[in-house]
Amino acid sequence: MADEQLIETPERERVIAPGYTFGTVTDQIASVVQTRHTPGFWIASFVVGFLLLQALLLSVVLLMWKGVGVWGIRTPVMWGFAITNFVWWIGIGHAGTLISAILLLLNQSWRNSINRFAEAMTLFAVACAGLFPLLHMGRPWLFYWMLPYPNTMRVLPNFRSPLVWDVFAVSTYATVSLLFWFVGLIPDLGTLRDRARGLAGKYIYGFLAMGWRGSAKHWSIYETASLLLAGLATPLVLSVHTVVSFDFTVAIVPGWHSTFFPPYFVAGAIYSGFAMVLVLAIPLRAVYGLQGLITDRHLENSGKIMLATGLIVAYAYIMETFMAWYSGSVYEQQAFWNRMTGPYSAQYWFLISCNVVAPNLLWFKKFRTSPVLLFASSIIVLIGMWLERYMIIVSSLAQDFVPSSWALFRATRWDWATYWGTIGFFMVLFFLFVRALPMISIFEVRTLLPQAKVREEVRR
Repeated sequence: MADEQLIETPERERVIAPGYTFGTVTDQIASVVQTRHTPGFWIASFVVGFLLLQALLLSVVLLMWKGVGVWGIRTPVMWGFAITNFVWWIGIGHAGTLISAILLLLNQSWRNSINRFAEAMTLFAVACAGLFPLLHMGRPWLFYWMLPYPNTMRVLPNFRSPLVWDVFAVSTYATVSLLFWFVGLIPDLGTLRDRARGLAGKYIYGFLAMGWRGSAKHWSIYETASLLLAGLATPLVLSVHTVVSFDFTVAIVPGWHSTFFPPYFVAGAIYSGFAMVLVLAIPLRAVYGLQGLITDRHLENSGKIMLATGLIVAYAYIMETFMAWYSGSVYEQQAFWNRMTGPYSAQYWFLISCNVVAPNLLWFKKFRTSPVLLFASSIIVLIGMWLERYMIIVSSLAQDFVPSSWALFRATRWDWATYWGTIGFFMVLFFLFVRALPMISIFEVRTLLPQAKVREEVRR
């Protein structure tokens, strides 16, 4: 009875539901991977993603056959969907790095239940984002020309171009995120290796676990590596989308040439990233019965971060409109007036409703802790953030300095097929991850158990 009293902790300090032990945490998380039964939700989601992936493959084959003319890009809108989707996918990946790196350094224990699949989400989102610049090149097989490799023709990248900066920023971001994700998986891979029943599972998980035995030396090396990677990943949260914003802000196009795009883009990236985390976490916790591990506190904290970043985005909308007026530039003023009243005004006011009006319901605790309402709000935010990138790119390019070259952008069915195809690509990768690897960190959740705290006190 004395031990049970020690285990009790105040409700406000609980990160996971009471009643869990080391064994039950391991069993519940590992059973998602090691069970032979696959839920119907997983099968249906994977089939939908696979069908959308076929649309991506078809559109890419047609693109290679006929060229980028199958898209809706025309003078003067030469970017269109491709760069819109690139910026949107890069933004979605930011939440995983923030949860993994920054919250780890800040010692926020509530991250332990959601960091694993958020990190996987980052990798898959970056993979989807990387497709669009490659396809937009027209000759993707020559992508290596963007790298400063030694060659006899001395063809070097133009380092004054922010598009070249994107190559280095995104590739560095993807590399560090992959290392961080894999290093975090190693202890759990050792657990799956020891629990595997078949020889194939033992060999595969054993190979990936890299000889993990859970010794004191292994844990010391692991913690050092995790802190180093967290220190590397933290500035990337700010730098990657800052570099992406330079694609626009260094140009003289009206509506782009602005000094506050970097913080504006970073806040928007975290905003859409946490929305995607909730879109993934809420159905998974319901299907696999993980409400005790991904609790209402996780949903509420994610909602609070969405609210904070959403307010920053709303402030940016106000400031960019104010600065267009304050600048005295007729070109800037026309660009923003055209957004509000021109041919793209419906999309503009819809994105304002999605990104500013609807998320203000997150001020209410009941709304932040309701999975259904939070899921709906996250979908609305994802739609709004995509429209934001669309408006920044398309409406600004449609009206440049020469009225005779003005033209509207109209997306073709192949634009939409490529976009929805990358969503299918993301779904296929993510659900394969859920089926093959633990989507919640076993050992990190076990450190949250009150029993672990009791044992530490006993050792002291």
